[in-house]
Amino acid sequence: MNGQRPVVLWDLDGTVLDPAGAITEGIAEALWACGFEAPENLDRFVGPPIGESLRRFTDVPEDQIAQVVSVYRAGYLTEGLERTTVYPGILEVLQSLRERGVRQAVATQKPEHIALEVVERFELDRFFDTVSGAADDLAPPGGGAGRLHDKPAIIAEALRRLGALPPDPARTVMVGDRSYDVEGARSQGIDCVGACWGFAQPGELDTGCAALAREPGDLAHLLSRYTDQ
Repeated sequence: MNGQRPVVLWDLDGTVLDPAGAITEGIAEALWACGFEAPENLDRFVGPPIGESLRRFTDVPEDQIAQVVSVYRAGYLTEGLERTTVYPGILEVLQSLRERGVRQAVATQKPEHIALEVVERFELDRFFDTVSGAADDLAPPGGGAGRLHDKPAIIAEALRRLGALPPDPARTVMVGDRSYDVEGARSQGIDCVGACWGFAQPGELDTGCAALAREPGDLAHLLSRYTDQ
């Protein structure tokens, strides 16, 4: 369509990075520290903005959400990142794509300044042309004077920075572990390859994905449809 180089967009937590409890345990600890009970199935919190998940899955009042998020962030950037690792096999995929000239970017609902810090900490910035994240993970979806928040907007911004808007659907793909990634990719007319090692709930990736990668080693073959052109 526009002669662009192939593009692969990556979600971060649950796709590239294994939080190893850094998110779920961190949220529980932040809730307890602020006097609230932690709900069951904290895996649901991995993916969407923390503020959105607190609204959906807890009884934290609106005027105390910022406090819980602040406590969580402080712990995540200190103790939480010590527990986080890159999923085995992901570095090899990122390196192979880079060597073949594929443009890569992060598209995450993490606040962008935190996502940048995380990507640099794990020395992943050498693979990515840009890191597109949320402007504010406290705002409700759709709110906030055009500020980036939901996955469609974050993916669109990543593509814009790459000069890949409108995207060529034959040469552009998203890799992610949640329905947010699938829906965000669909909003831009591109496919999503589901990362089954992440935090999807049972059946969450069964519909909507162009393909499912059971392990990172599956990605080389599944992404070749978009990158070997």
